[in-house]
Amino acid sequence: MTILIPQPELSEGHIDDYDAKELVLDGGFVVPNKTEAFDAPEINSFGNSFRDYNAESERQKTVEEFYRQQHINQSYDYVMRMREEYGKLDKAVMSIWECCELLNDVVDDSDPDLDEPQIQHLLQSAEAIRKDYPNEDWLHLTALIHDLGKVLLLPQFGHLPQWAVVGDTFPLGCAFDESNVHHKYFTDNPDFKNPAYSTKNGIYKEGCGLDNVVISWGHDDYMYLVAKENGTTLPHAALFIIRYHSLYPLHKAGAYKHLMNKEDEEDLKWLNIFKYICLI
Repeated sequence: MTILIPQPELSEGHIDDYDAKELVLDGGFVVPNKTEAFDAPEINSFGNSFRDYNAESERQKTVEEFYRQQHINQSYDYVMRMREEYGKLDKAVMSIWECCELLNDVVDDSDPDLDEPQIQHLLQSAEAIRKDYPNEDWLHLTALIHDLGKVLLLPQFGHLPQWAVVGDTFPLGCAFDESNVHHKYFTDNPDFKNPAYSTKNGIYKEGCGLDNVVISWGHDDYMYLVAKENGTTLPHAALFIIRYHSLYPLHKAGAYKHLMNKEDEEDLKWLNIFKYICLI
């Protein structure tokens, strides 16, 4: 199926008048924190601040153990093997809504804020984006499908372990930035002491563009491969959001920006809008 969607254009006057609760991003693009239809909560369903990985709770113990396993097992060679295997796109043929319904059976163990089935997050994200950006069809669709790759947890898609599907992502082939959550566990990753991967640039050139960088394997990279190989005409900004919405060291801490090119810089503006509206 080919989806024809116009390329996005950002403009400072894109968003109508919101109340005083607003966030102005770099470049002057306004992101609402509160509208009549959407009120961003201050705490998660466990009574803690969002993305607080240090709060004491049973949920946090599960999350930390998840990141210990992820940081140890997600190596450059592992990701290349997974991209080769899943790049065949031979697991299933289904509609987008059929895929959405599969997420009724998926809970993300890496998420310190949510232990509900993932389909709820997809629908809430798409509706929040539709409310604030009613004319950006491509962004509504991106919000709906951005986490569909979590079907990798299900038997028909390989029944991969949680650490191979969800959680914050990070580049491979260069040094692990200290802004990565639970960074201490990278010391047991086989890439950690590899001289070729231990410098800031590693095997890459500054400004090479993130599309040329190997990112830890998971639902983001899988959906990125699906979207690219199915011949969709989603704009590059949509592919950027799909692949990098879990790359928190980049869009939260500013790490790895030295690998970005000009197109990445423009697309990051849309990702910042997306993450604040969808609370990812």
